[in-house]
Amino acid sequence: MDIIIYGSLHGATKRYAERLAEMTGIKAVDYKELKDAGPFDRVIYMGAIYARGVVGLKKTLSRITSAKELFIVTVGMVDPEDKVFFDSFREALKAQVPAQLFDEKKLFHLRGAIDYSKLELKYRILMKMMYSQALKMPEEQLTPEFKAVLATYGQTVDFVDFEGLRPVADAVNC
Repeated sequence: MDIIIYGSLHGATKRYAERLAEMTGIKAVDYKELKDAGPFDRVIYMGAIYARGVVGLKKTLSRITSAKELFIVTVGMVDPEDKVFFDSFREALKAQVPAQLFDEKKLFHLRGAIDYSKLELKYRILMKMMYSQALKMPEEQLTPEFKAVLATYGQTVDFVDFEGLRPVADAVNC
């Protein structure tokens, strides 16, 4: 039995999870609502990238007892084509995910969305701090995350592209 579990901050990951559920016929559930991931053989975890982690992944991994396969789909503002960022991010994930479940061929990255006018106060404060810090940094020291903040700060941007789900759906349906 399969399940899509997602951790969304601002809604983009939830949108992707719901669309992947339509494409695959697999039920999607918010990680906060899932009590036990034990009965599932395959887990497709979709989570927003936040503070160099994946929202809800740690909690979900603690609930996975019998899964034989884990797919991880991250959603963030950094362009998935940024090899340097995602190479380091992959290493961080490797440290969080049990070795028997981590498979680089089952790791995917999608671009998300943000609407600064709808952010909760704590996220607006965090983004303001990151933006202020990025403005003070020399160009050569800007990380992909800081570049994304500079490019999108104060705006409503939506990079969600459901076509990006095709490789995920294909891998899941193999």
